[in-house]
Amino acid sequence: MSKHTIVIVGGVAGGASAATRARRMNEDAEIILIEKDEHVSFANCGLPYYIGEEIKQRDDLLVATPEFLRRRFRLDVRTREEVVAIDRSSKSVSIRRHQSNDDYTQPYDKLILAPGATPFVPPIEGVNSRNVLTLRNLSDTDRIKAFVDRENTQRAVVVGAGFIGLEMIEQLVRRDLETTLVELQPQVLPLMDPEMVQPLEGELRRHGVAVHLGTSVARIVTGEDSLATAVELSDGTSIETDLVILGIGVRPSTGLAENSGLQIGASGGIATNDFMQTSDADIYAVGDAAEYPYTPGESRMRVALAGPANRAGRLAGQHAATGSSPQMQGVLGTAIVRAFALTAAVTGITEHAARRSGREIRSVTISSKHHAGYYPGAQPMTLKLLYQPGTGKVLGAQVIGGAGVDKRIDVIATSMHFAGTVRDLAGLDLAYAPPFGSAKDPVHLAAFAASNELDDIEVFCPSDSQLDGLQVVDVRTASEVASMPLAGAREAINIPVDELRDRIGELDPRRDTVVSCAVGIRGHVAARILKQHGFRVRNLSGGVTVRNRAWGSSHSAQTEKAAD
Repeated sequence: MSKHTIVIVGGVAGGASAATRARRMNEDAEIILIEKDEHVSFANCGLPYYIGEEIKQRDDLLVATPEFLRRRFRLDVRTREEVVAIDRSSKSVSIRRHQSNDDYTQPYDKLILAPGATPFVPPIEGVNSRNVLTLRNLSDTDRIKAFVDRENTQRAVVVGAGFIGLEMIEQLVRRDLETTLVELQPQVLPLMDPEMVQPLEGELRRHGVAVHLGTSVARIVTGEDSLATAVELSDGTSIETDLVILGIGVRPSTGLAENSGLQIGASGGIATNDFMQTSDADIYAVGDAAEYPYTPGESRMRVALAGPANRAGRLAGQHAATGSSPQMQGVLGTAIVRAFALTAAVTGITEHAARRSGREIRSVTISSKHHAGYYPGAQPMTLKLLYQPGTGKVLGAQVIGGAGVDKRIDVIATSMHFAGTVRDLAGLDLAYAPPFGSAKDPVHLAAFAASNELDDIEVFCPSDSQLDGLQVVDVRTASEVASMPLAGAREAINIPVDELRDRIGELDPRRDTVVSCAVGIRGHVAARILKQHGFRVRNLSGGVTVRNRAWGSSHSAQTEKAAD
């Protein structure tokens, strides 16, 4: 009787997880792991930190070597070999040995595809220069680090302000390179809402990074040695450089699946069911090339993150080895990035994405400290919570600040996994001691605000709203207003909240009114006072702190669009 043969295409998070789980579930199966590169399991999320020498030893990036996988799990690991075709009728794959450049055929009973994704490289002049690089694997890392380590490498240009781009910028600055960022969108970290990430732009500039937003690379100038010497932007700017790193994004490697007739989903990834099976039940797909159930959108999407890839690989490996497994749980797209002293995190849907899709959504934004304000070292944090009108179901969140960002995003992501509402968040029993948090945690504060809106206790005005024609009441002190005017509200009336009851006669109760303070807390008090005096009143979400970020981002984008 022949052994049950499982062939896995690709290693790293999805493929390696599938292989080891399959072995733990089936000791007798023949498990073959095919990887086209040299390294089959490495910490790709740690690559920038090795280049920046926060991670000192290269070997620390190797999660599992081929020798370890063969010894511990009795896997047949074949590196520098590539599956080039699938014959579904005969249940076999064609494999090319790169070292000898010959092909052979391998039968399978179950096939797991984990081909990953490839970095997007724009078709522009000079892009093939030796010092124009992408970061996807250890070989890429070695090439980048070799250039960074050279004495004559003093300047670098990073194209793309996503997660990888920001991580690379931080690490290049750590290595004392004069670093420039180029981003096509009018903001850094385009995945998040503009007002939430504006502090990141300031943080980059404070560390000497030249930031060029709303522009793209038109061409790369090369010298006689075929090395890039400058980058020319679409706005005419020329930037001299010794190194260019492209972090524009990735494209799923779906060619193998498409050529074999497997279904491709609406988001461009390989279509799968809840057991990660493709349109062919004997073939599975996991990782960056596969689609997952996407909870906030109640759809299936490609989410190129290591966490979902690991979980999907584990389930696919078990199902392929035994015929059964738990279902793949919904993915939220929870992600986090550090840029010097700031950390930004996101889970679920953003307001920008909701508006683009026409989906109705509500949001509140609060600013607080990451632990008790009276305890030394409290760092500011801004949290934006998005939820469904009527039900209060949590649909997403974004957080930016110093310490404690990861804790808050994970708490909210956990609640979303269990279909939690803002009222559920408001009632969470979270750990509290002054060094760690506050009795009213930032998660609580955001949930309280959202619950107030659901209960018609308070109505919020989005931070980027046009305030023309409204009666705007700034309830901060006169000195606060003088030092930080409320953007886009020249006619704002300044009445400090503690004077509001005595001076309420200065306001017209017939006019639609918006109140604002520094972060929204005093605005809440003012809104309650005015509402109970018959005013139609809204509280400006996030106060002047978030308003000025949103207004700056919005007007910067409008200016750039007009210039185009």
